[in-house]
Amino acid sequence: MSVTEPFGLSPAFLDRGSSSFAEFVQRTYPQLLAAPEGTPENDIAPHGTTIVAVKHSGGVILAGDRRATMGNVIAQRDIDKVFDADDQTAIGIAGSAGIAVELVRLFQVELEHYEKIEGTPLSTEGKANRLGTLLRNNLGLAMQGLAAVPLLAGYDAAESRGRIFSYDITGGRYEEHDFYSIGSGSYFARGSLKKLQSIDQTEDQGILVVLQALYDAADDDSATGGPDVTRRIFPTIAVVDHDGFRRIDQERIAESVNRMLAGRDRRPDGPLAPLGGDS
Repeated sequence: MSVTEPFGLSPAFLDRGSSSFAEFVQRTYPQLLAAPEGTPENDIAPHGTTIVAVKHSGGVILAGDRRATMGNVIAQRDIDKVFDADDQTAIGIAGSAGIAVELVRLFQVELEHYEKIEGTPLSTEGKANRLGTLLRNNLGLAMQGLAAVPLLAGYDAAESRGRIFSYDITGGRYEEHDFYSIGSGSYFARGSLKKLQSIDQTEDQGILVVLQALYDAADDDSATGGPDVTRRIFPTIAVVDHDGFRRIDQERIAESVNRMLAGRDRRPDGPLAPLGGDS
């Protein structure tokens, strides 16, 4: 008799095998990772947008708007799209909200499982690669129109700098330089980031930059939600630096939003970027 039989567990639970939790589930309970039959069409599954990330002098900032849509309908006004993957990594999600949230949960377990098995956390590069592998497993659903696209931001303690990784639906991962954005409003947000972001900016300046970028995205993309002052619904912002992951509290975000809106009262299209190579 197997020692695990009294507890209803298969011998696979005592087999150390791979340090990947996803591979363990695929080997023992593949049905848990199988795509469900009768998957709903793209326009009736909530979608989330937009996510932006910027580096600053101490690390990296990840932020997301709070709107989820179903076709032309606002499905939720205060969805959270920015999560901690572990103490040194943040992940933002765009695309099919339900699939993306499950992807985040699986990724969180994957990192925790690896650390328990190996006795050490994955490197930043390793985390980026593992997320690409998990994303590749969702390719079947992505081809049905239920794509989940993450943006990974973390602080690499070995290199003492923030790092940003973007992905495509096939699991391909790409390291970005100083900023990036994903989601339906990403093109507008990226244009804003390109003009306003600086690697030497402080954390407070970086927070204003991501707020400006999300505002510009909401200004031109109906699926992206801007700050809702009357309901006090503001973007979610997280910072990852040498002290680890932390969320910026809503009161601090509200103060920054008020500063931004005061500037937008004077110039609705946002601040001017300096010319002539000035910093």
